[in-house]
Amino acid sequence: MSKRGILLHDPMAEAIWEQQGFPLKGTAKSKWLAYYMGMRAAVFDRWLVARLEEAPETLVIQIGCGLDSRVHRLGVRGHLWYDVDFPEVIRERRRYYAESDHYHMLGADARECPWLHEMPLGRNTLVVLEGVSMYFRREELLPLLAALTERFSGVSVLMDCYTVFAARASKYKNPINEVGVTQLYGVDWPEELETGTGLVFIGERELTPGWMTDQLAGFDRAFFRAVFTGASAKKIYRLFEYEKK
Repeated sequence: MSKRGILLHDPMAEAIWEQQGFPLKGTAKSKWLAYYMGMRAAVFDRWLVARLEEAPETLVIQIGCGLDSRVHRLGVRGHLWYDVDFPEVIRERRRYYAESDHYHMLGADARECPWLHEMPLGRNTLVVLEGVSMYFRREELLPLLAALTERFSGVSVLMDCYTVFAARASKYKNPINEVGVTQLYGVDWPEELETGTGLVFIGERELTPGWMTDQLAGFDRAFFRAVFTGASAKKIYRLFEYEKK
């Protein structure tokens, strides 16, 4: 997509791909999955850009960063930014990314909250949970959200979630099955994640907005709109925004 000039401009991802040539197999090769993930990433990007413009001293935490190049895509300057993932993922990430006074990488299991003590207290904080929540059981996700609101003076969270139906159905056909993941978790009602977390649900965002699907051409656009947008898509996948009360 980046090379084609649609959905997401990501030269860092292009460079990593050219260097490594990660093999894709099975459903991971699907162009529909690529379109969907590109749109999802762009929606998160636009949310972050808008919020950072509103609050220039904001801290950014991206949980489950993988090799994502969001900090480079957005050209963030002056904001303190932490990318967090498992230690083995961060070790791989350090092959491609360098830390600075404003950018840091933390190797930790996000479900075990001591890693939060690496960050300054009292900041207004934007939390990105992209492609992560479905791996956390409810009893893991709620304490993480509560720890975030306890640590920081202001917290805004953008988080994509599977529905319960999608989580159950994922065992039959999902690209993550090909890397050994066998159990996912879903959320049907966004208010479920308010309980004991100090967060309040403030709205749902579109994962595949029209201005993005319009960038696809011909049959691809028509098929994608029919299958991956609207009410039918929301039975599978949702995007929720929360703020600290």
